[in-house]
Amino acid sequence: MANPFQEQLLKAGLVDEKRVKKVRHDEARKRKGQPRDKTEAAPDPALKAAEEARRLEAERSRELNRRQKEAAERRALEAQVRQLVDTHRLSRKDAELPYHFQHGSAVRRILVTREQRDRLGNGRLGIVTLDDEHYDIVPREAAEKIRERDASRLVLLNEPAQKTEKDEDDPYAGYEVPDDLMW
Repeated sequence: MANPFQEQLLKAGLVDEKRVKKVRHDEARKRKGQPRDKTEAAPDPALKAAEEARRLEAERSRELNRRQKEAAERRALEAQVRQLVDTHRLSRKDAELPYHFQHGSAVRRILVTREQRDRLGNGRLGIVTLDDEHYDIVPREAAEKIRERDASRLVLLNEPAQKTEKDEDDPYAGYEVPDDLMW
């Protein structure tokens, strides 16, 4: 040990051997003219420019990856909706009755059977579209799944009618008004 002051501090127990070695190491670096750590080094403009370019490139790459991921998710949801419609679509082969409904600002018409018209009115069937031109009828469960994935594809899904308690004094209790009554 060349520094008597360090020896005295070490003997007194005020510093430990590890601290003495660190101080010696720092002094040796200063004598050689090396910076103590990287923060003391003079910043190189080319290095800064390269660092900034890497940062911008990484940011662009993250944004591109995010957009691609969102597009892939949209395509996957669209494929799921298409599959739900294809597997649950009800046949309208013998349909002869018009059923009118509103889609956007226009009133549309679809031909249905008598049973399908009743079930559409009761909320047990729904109307969905894939391309805003062609409409399909699906069961309520499939319509709910389609709503979860893409609510814009669900055109009509009536709420099921709730049974109300009948008044015992109602004079017209035995005369039910049919749902398909046409005036």
